[in-house]
Amino acid sequence: MRKGRLLNSDIVATLAKLGHTDQIVVADAGLPIPEKVKRIDLALIKGVPGFLETLKILVQDMVIEKVILADEIKTSNKYLLDAITELIGDTPIEFVSHENFKILTESGKAIIRTGECTAYANIILQSGVDFGGDSHD
Repeated sequence: MRKGRLLNSDIVATLAKLGHTDQIVVADAGLPIPEKVKRIDLALIKGVPGFLETLKILVQDMVIEKVILADEIKTSNKYLLDAITELIGDTPIEFVSHENFKILTESGKAIIRTGECTAYANIILQSGVDFGGDSHD
């Protein structure tokens, strides 16, 4: 068994396969999921699991070099934008229209669907690299 907190085997496997600039999506319950993108459906009931609790675990387990959000979050869900900004620290944020966001999800490695039911609770996480740590010269 893994030592880390993340237990979902589909998410663990997806994160392990990510390369530099690969992307995964954390989505609310309503975001359309393209047919060809892997769906990891965590939604149980309305609000469970929540978007932020799911994102918090991923941020701890993934090297993220950039995130992408819908521009509409700035006016329609300022609370969530503030919470995301706090979670990701100094990770750069790119804003695109919600329509372009949906197009970008088509190239994601996976979409993790939560039970979140608030406006624009969707994020694309772009994988970075971590060449620090153990060296095997």
